[in-house]
Amino acid sequence: MASDNRHQNSLFVLLKTSPTGGRDGLLLALQYLQVRALLAAVSSFYEITVDTSEGESGALLLVCCLQSDLPAGDFEKFINSVEERMRIESASRGNFGPVQVNILFHENPDGDISGAFKKSIKLEAGSPLWIPLEEITGRSVPPGFSGRSVMDLATTVDKGKIRKIRHDDPGFPIERDVQQGKPRVSLDLSRVGVTNLERIIRLVRNGHRSLFYAQMDLFAWLDRRRAGVHMSRFNDEIERLVEEITLEASSSIEAIAERLAKRIVQSQRVTRSRVNVRAKFPLRKFTPLSRKRVEELYTFIGISACNADVVRTVTGVEVEGMTVCPCAQEMVKSHSMKLLAEEGYDAKEAARIVDLLPIASHNQRGKGTLLLGTDRSVSAEQLVHLLEASMSSETYELLKRPDEFYVVNKAHRNPKFAEDVVREILGNLVDMYPDLPDNTFVLARQENLESIHQHNAFAERSGTLGAIRLELTGGRPQGRQPSLEEWLESGV
Repeated sequence: MASDNRHQNSLFVLLKTSPTGGRDGLLLALQYLQVRALLAAVSSFYEITVDTSEGESGALLLVCCLQSDLPAGDFEKFINSVEERMRIESASRGNFGPVQVNILFHENPDGDISGAFKKSIKLEAGSPLWIPLEEITGRSVPPGFSGRSVMDLATTVDKGKIRKIRHDDPGFPIERDVQQGKPRVSLDLSRVGVTNLERIIRLVRNGHRSLFYAQMDLFAWLDRRRAGVHMSRFNDEIERLVEEITLEASSSIEAIAERLAKRIVQSQRVTRSRVNVRAKFPLRKFTPLSRKRVEELYTFIGISACNADVVRTVTGVEVEGMTVCPCAQEMVKSHSMKLLAEEGYDAKEAARIVDLLPIASHNQRGKGTLLLGTDRSVSAEQLVHLLEASMSSETYELLKRPDEFYVVNKAHRNPKFAEDVVREILGNLVDMYPDLPDNTFVLARQENLESIHQHNAFAERSGTLGAIRLELTGGRPQGRQPSLEEWLESGV
């Protein structure tokens, strides 16, 4: 089913129930409204006191901004149906009261048409409703107020008539903060947090703002005197940061990781934190022979470790490619030489024939990773090409027959172990980035998903770029080279 992008008209809507009606009813009504409208913004819960001819009365409410392409009459019928559904459900369930839904005002590119709705409420200066409206649309200018903004009109409200209810208030007293309590077993924990949080983030790449699907792991170091961390705060920090990023001119994966790591230290009141971010991003390429333009997905990686204001960050990419096993190929080559000898070819002639032909071997899809810890700016897209060039062959989602031949032939003419790929990555990095300083941290990793074994082949090298350069010229670096964990922790 295609996504509907036609939503044009913004309606600011009030959802109200009795003080004893409960928040469950408001939330259920809001859920029903989203069946035919897009929820663009929603306020906190509020309790208000209203003067009536019979004295003061109260209400529990929230306001929201809904975007819908329904005509005014159809939208009003829809609202009525939601109210009727809430009346029926409140009678049958008994855990919440009926909910009233009213339109406060309306915005669209062609001008306001609030008068078209019978269920609209006439707002006046001093109405308590300006307070929740300011929370979601402070800069809007409602009709009939001589160009005054919602923010300005909120200053006319008697604050004693309205009270904001904390979004995380469960409605009953919590006796104690269990996470801040003392654990039964007194031990420090090196990493406590949440893994595999999935979010859509916005990044500016090559001057264009784009959406990326990201997975995040957020961790805090936990002191032995505390039972646990506040898991919900990890989500809160992501939501706040992502909201900020949408307003910025530019950003990056490593910047998100760094800022989240700092926020966790502050919000969790811990001394150390760690954040891992992985985001899928598209890269346009051309197939090798048919020159078809294709879009392939790769993975950005950003990892940050923080201790107070000290942060260390690595950034890089993960790339899939193809490798061919040299060992199996050498055995097939020897077998081919034997068969040629049995057919009467001498050794020199057999060797020439074998060298002319691509030799069979088993191949596998490989995952290559390159991470850099440096203050210098390095393009992730360019690192993709470095990694692909270090394998037996790159791979493509779409291949015409000539392209398929090219990839298979290239790979079998260029067999490599996982160990070979890691060494190629590092050699290529040294040759092609002579401007990177010696203190740059580097991690190169290759994992081959074996086709004829039930295990994977793995190789990795980490250390400083200076040490790797020294080794490549025949020298030997002093001391042991740091792992990723050691390099991240050495700065914090």
